[in-house]
Amino acid sequence: MKLTELKVARVIGAKPRAVFDVWMDPRQPGSPWFGTASLLINCRENELFYFAVEHEGQTWAHYGRFVRLMPPTDDVEGVAEFTWMSAATQGVESLVTVTFAPLEDETEVTLVHAFVPDDEMGRRHAEGWTWMLNSLAERFSVHEEG
Repeated sequence: MKLTELKVARVIGAKPRAVFDVWMDPRQPGSPWFGTASLLINCRENELFYFAVEHEGQTWAHYGRFVRLMPPTDDVEGVAEFTWMSAATQGVESLVTVTFAPLEDETEVTLVHAFVPDDEMGRRHAEGWTWMLNSLAERFSVHEEG
Protein backbone atom coordinates (compact mmCIF):
# COMPACT_ATOMS: atom_id res chain seq x y z
CA MET A 1 0.00 0.00 0.00
CA LYS A 2 1.33 3.42 -0.94
CA LEU A 3 1.41 5.90 1.97
CA THR A 4 1.57 9.70 1.99
CA GLU A 5 2.06 12.61 4.37
CA LEU A 6 -0.42 15.46 4.83
CA LYS A 7 0.37 18.87 6.27
CA VAL A 8 -1.96 21.68 7.36
CA ALA A 9 -1.16 24.83 9.34
CA ARG A 10 -2.97 27.75 10.89
CA VAL A 11 -2.04 30.80 12.94
CA ILE A 12 -4.15 31.04 16.10
CA GLY A 13 -4.68 34.34 17.94
CA ALA A 14 -3.53 33.15 21.38
CA LYS A 15 -0.37 32.20 23.26
CA PRO A 16 1.04 28.70 22.60
CA ARG A 17 0.31 27.27 26.06
CA ALA A 18 -3.35 28.34 25.90
CA VAL A 19 -3.74 26.77 22.43
CA PHE A 20 -2.01 23.55 23.54
CA ASP A 21 -4.18 23.34 26.67
CA VAL A 22 -7.39 23.65 24.64
CA TRP A 23 -6.16 21.06 22.11
CA MET A 24 -5.50 18.55 24.89
CA ASP A 25 -8.69 19.14 26.92
CA PRO A 26 -11.67 17.11 25.69
CA ARG A 27 -14.03 19.44 27.62
CA GLN A 28 -13.00 22.47 25.56
CA PRO A 29 -14.63 23.51 22.29
CA GLY A 30 -11.81 23.54 19.73
CA SER A 31 -10.27 20.33 21.03
CA PRO A 32 -10.28 17.43 18.56
CA TRP A 33 -11.77 15.28 21.30
CA PHE A 34 -14.66 17.68 22.12
CA GLY A 35 -18.24 16.73 21.32
CA THR A 36 -17.53 13.22 20.11
CA ALA A 37 -20.26 10.58 20.19
CA SER A 38 -18.11 8.40 22.45
CA LEU A 39 -14.75 9.04 24.12
CA LEU A 40 -12.20 7.17 26.22
CA ILE A 41 -9.04 9.22 26.72
CA ASN A 42 -6.15 9.79 29.10
CA CYS A 43 -3.97 12.59 27.73
CA ARG A 44 -0.59 11.31 28.87
CA GLU A 45 2.36 9.81 27.03
CA ASN A 46 1.95 6.08 26.30
CA GLU A 47 -1.78 6.21 27.12
CA LEU A 48 -4.50 5.18 24.69
CA PHE A 49 -7.51 6.97 23.29
CA TYR A 50 -10.67 5.92 21.48
CA PHE A 51 -13.38 8.14 20.12
CA ALA A 52 -16.23 7.92 17.67
CA VAL A 53 -17.66 10.71 15.56
CA GLU A 54 -20.83 10.87 13.51
CA HIS A 55 -20.13 12.07 9.96
CA GLU A 56 -22.17 11.72 6.78
CA GLY A 57 -24.59 9.32 8.47
CA GLN A 58 -21.86 6.96 9.64
CA THR A 59 -20.06 6.37 12.94
CA TRP A 60 -16.28 6.60 12.56
CA ALA A 61 -14.16 5.01 15.30
CA HIS A 62 -10.63 6.33 15.89
CA TYR A 63 -7.92 4.75 18.02
CA GLY A 64 -4.45 5.78 19.05
CA ARG A 65 -1.75 6.27 21.61
CA PHE A 66 -0.07 9.45 22.81
CA VAL A 67 3.60 9.22 21.85
CA ARG A 68 4.97 12.60 22.92
CA LEU A 69 3.41 15.52 24.79
CA MET A 70 5.56 18.60 25.39
CA PRO A 71 3.65 21.75 26.37
CA PRO A 72 5.01 24.93 24.79
CA THR A 73 6.18 28.04 26.57
CA ASP A 74 6.10 31.63 25.33
CA ASP A 75 9.40 31.08 23.52
CA VAL A 76 9.76 27.29 23.07
CA GLU A 77 7.72 25.23 20.61
CA GLY A 78 5.54 22.47 22.03
CA VAL A 79 4.33 19.23 20.49
CA ALA A 80 1.50 16.73 20.73
CA GLU A 81 2.25 13.52 18.86
CA PHE A 82 -0.04 10.51 18.67
CA THR A 83 -0.77 7.48 16.56
CA TRP A 84 -4.03 7.42 14.60
CA MET A 85 -6.01 4.47 13.28
CA SER A 86 -9.46 4.37 11.71
CA ALA A 87 -11.36 2.83 8.82
CA ALA A 88 -10.07 5.73 6.73
CA THR A 89 -6.48 4.63 7.40
CA GLN A 90 -7.44 1.02 6.53
CA GLY A 91 -6.12 -0.05 9.93
CA VAL A 92 -2.68 1.42 9.24
CA GLU A 93 -1.18 3.04 12.32
CA SER A 94 -0.48 6.56 11.08
CA LEU A 95 1.29 9.28 13.07
CA VAL A 96 -0.01 12.79 13.82
CA THR A 97 2.47 15.44 14.96
CA VAL A 98 1.07 18.80 16.02
CA THR A 99 3.51 21.61 16.80
CA PHE A 100 2.65 24.81 18.65
CA ALA A 101 5.19 27.49 17.67
CA PRO A 102 5.24 30.90 19.39
CA LEU A 103 4.71 33.97 17.20
CA GLU A 104 4.65 36.88 19.68
CA ASP A 105 1.03 36.83 20.94
CA GLU A 106 -0.06 34.17 18.46
CA THR A 107 0.69 30.53 17.77
CA GLU A 108 1.46 28.78 14.51
CA VAL A 109 -0.10 25.34 14.74
CA THR A 110 1.29 22.88 12.20
CA LEU A 111 -0.16 19.41 11.87
CA VAL A 112 1.64 16.67 9.95
CA HIS A 113 -0.20 13.38 9.45
CA ALA A 114 2.29 10.76 8.25
CA PHE A 115 1.86 7.19 6.96
CA VAL A 116 -1.66 7.86 5.66
CA PRO A 117 -2.89 5.64 2.81
CA ASP A 118 -2.50 7.53 -0.46
CA ASP A 119 -6.10 7.11 -1.55
CA GLU A 120 -9.26 9.21 -1.44
CA MET A 121 -10.13 8.27 2.15
CA GLY A 122 -6.60 8.85 3.36
CA ARG A 123 -6.22 12.21 1.66
CA ARG A 124 -9.58 13.38 3.07
CA HIS A 125 -7.84 13.62 6.44
CA ALA A 126 -6.41 16.94 5.22
CA GLU A 127 -9.96 18.33 5.01
CA GLY A 128 -10.75 17.05 8.49
CA TRP A 129 -7.59 18.47 10.03
CA THR A 130 -8.15 21.82 8.30
CA TRP A 131 -11.65 21.91 9.75
CA MET A 132 -10.20 21.02 13.16
CA LEU A 133 -7.62 23.84 13.08
CA ASN A 134 -10.33 26.28 11.97
CA SER A 135 -12.47 25.17 14.95
CA LEU A 136 -9.51 25.71 17.25
CA ALA A 137 -8.95 29.21 15.85
CA GLU A 138 -12.67 29.98 16.17
CA ARG A 139 -12.60 28.90 19.81
CA PHE A 140 -10.10 31.66 20.54
CA SER A 141 -11.81 34.35 18.45
CA VAL A 142 -15.12 33.67 20.24
CA HIS A 143 -13.37 33.51 23.61
CA GLU A 144 -11.64 36.87 23.12
CA GLU A 145 -14.86 38.62 22.11
CA GLY A 146 -16.76 37.33 25.13
